[in-house]
Parts: sequence; C-alpha cells; structure tokens
Amino acid sequence: MKQVCSFISRWMAALVLIVAFTALVVPDTFVHIDTWYINPILGLIMFGMGLTLSARDFRIVFSRPKDVLVGCLAQFTVMPFLAWVLAKVFALPEELALGVILVGCCPGGTSSNVITYLAKGDLALSVGMTATSTVLAPVLTPLLVWLLAGTMVDVDTIGMLKSILYVVIAPIVGGLLCQRYIPKLTEKLVTYLPAFSTLMIMMVVGIVVSHNADKLLAGGILIVLVVMLHNLSGYAVGYFIGHLLHLKREKSVAVSIEVGMQNSGLASSLAVLHFAAYPLATIPGAVFSVWHNISGALMAKLYAQSST
Repeated sequence: MKQVCSFISRWMAALVLIVAFTALVVPDTFVHIDTWYINPILGLIMFGMGLTLSARDFRIVFSRPKDVLVGCLAQFTVMPFLAWVLAKVFALPEELALGVILVGCCPGGTSSNVITYLAKGDLALSVGMTATSTVLAPVLTPLLVWLLAGTMVDVDTIGMLKSILYVVIAPIVGGLLCQRYIPKLTEKLVTYLPAFSTLMIMMVVGIVVSHNADKLLAGGILIVLVVMLHNLSGYAVGYFIGHLLHLKREKSVAVSIEVGMQNSGLASSLAVLHFAAYPLATIPGAVFSVWHNISGALMAKLYAQSST
C-alpha cells in the first residue's frame, strides 16, 4: 500500500495531466459527477492539510514575522495584480478574466510545501506562509476579487467569506483537533495523505474539465497560455522579491514557490458556488491545477540543481 501511495505522490503531475486529458477528450468519464462534489472534495484536502499541521508550524509567524509577512504580502499582491494585468493584456472575456482573477486571489497551494522541500528551500517558512495565507483567505480573497472583478460581475463577498470558512478553515480546524486528541490514528493516516490529496486533486480536475470540455477546446490555447504566464511570473517575481530584500536563497526559493503555486481548487470551487452564471470562470482554476503541478516539479528540480 505504501509503495502505491509513493508512486501516486511521485508521479502527481503526470497523473493530473492524464486525468485532465481524459476528461477533455472523453468527458463522459467524469461528467456524470456533479460539480457539487467539488466542495466536499476540497474540504477533504483541507482536512488532510490540518492533519499535517501543528502548533509549531504557526510559531514561525511569531518567531520569524518578517519572513512570513514578506511572503504573505507577495502572495496577496503579486498574483492578484498579475491576474488583472494578464486579463487586460490578452483582452480576456469577462468569464475567463474572472476565473484568472479568482486563481490570483486565492491563498497558497497545498502542494507548495512538498515542492519547496524538493527544491531545497526553507520548508518551515513555506508551511508558515501556507498556513497564514489560508487563515487570511476568508477576508482577503473575497475583498481582492471584489476590488479587481467587481466592475465586471456582481461579487458576493460575504458569501465567499462563508464558503471559505466552511470549505477551508473548518476542515483544517477539524484536522488540527484530530491531531490533538487522536494522535496515534493521525500519525498512521499522515503517511497516506500525499497520495490521497493527489487523488482528490485529480478528481476536482476531472470534474471541472469534463463539464466544460467543449468550451475549453474552443478557447483552450489562450487560457492555457495565460495560466502558464501567471504561474511562471509568480515564481519569478516571488524569487526577485526575496532577492531584493536580501533574504537567504532558501527563503527566496520558498517565497517563489509559495507565490507561484495557488490553491486553484478553491478558485474552481468558488466559481461553481458563486458564479454559476459564468461557467467558463471554472476553467482557469482547472488548468492551473494541472499546470502548476507540472511546473512545480520542474522548478523543484531547477532550484535543487542550482543549490549544489
């Protein structure tokens, strides 16, 4: 069982890509699964994240506040701004622009910690940034979406805040409580969490892509290009900010990866919940989920090789 889980975790990017391609070419594979399931699936991923976190992961916020503050400021300024700029430069239709902005306004991705570890970056800083940006997301994500997309569509900021509390914060708290009160069981489960999270991400990607296959095929090249530029620019600007502030290389790597990798599953979930009238808004999140796992693996190898 552990070997199977290790295989799934190791080949995460390839497996997500295969699922996305299958859902695109043969939508019937996943189209029977209602988009309603995206929220509980994302909740399970967040619950798993809660199982892996502990009080010491949050202590970094107080022991190294400057580093975490720099990372979180970059997270909630660089990616939202890049999303808005790309939407304008490529003159994206409102639905796709909304989706790109949703991705940009979300907290750090759940796989960024693994990628930072493989890249030989500052893992403690990465975990602290992920935890902090996730805690701040219920307020900052709706607010930023409203500021950047409020002129295009009606944005229910309170509804989005509640959704993030239910889908993200509550499951993480549940995971933390399980770790506190049933530590032995939690310790056994943690071994399988990377593989479980990968399977859940594959499911989200499959559902979103299959339900929008026709529209994705019609305008796919443009949105893939925008998503790739968004993600790669996030890596580059994140590293540059760390370098500009004279952070150590390991910290700059952590900031780079944390900024570039978004919780794109949350973006798709929010699009389904609050922007049902704009179905294409789910597409950027799905594409980002596929692409950032591929680019993350490549960036990890690049950063790891440059450290030697």
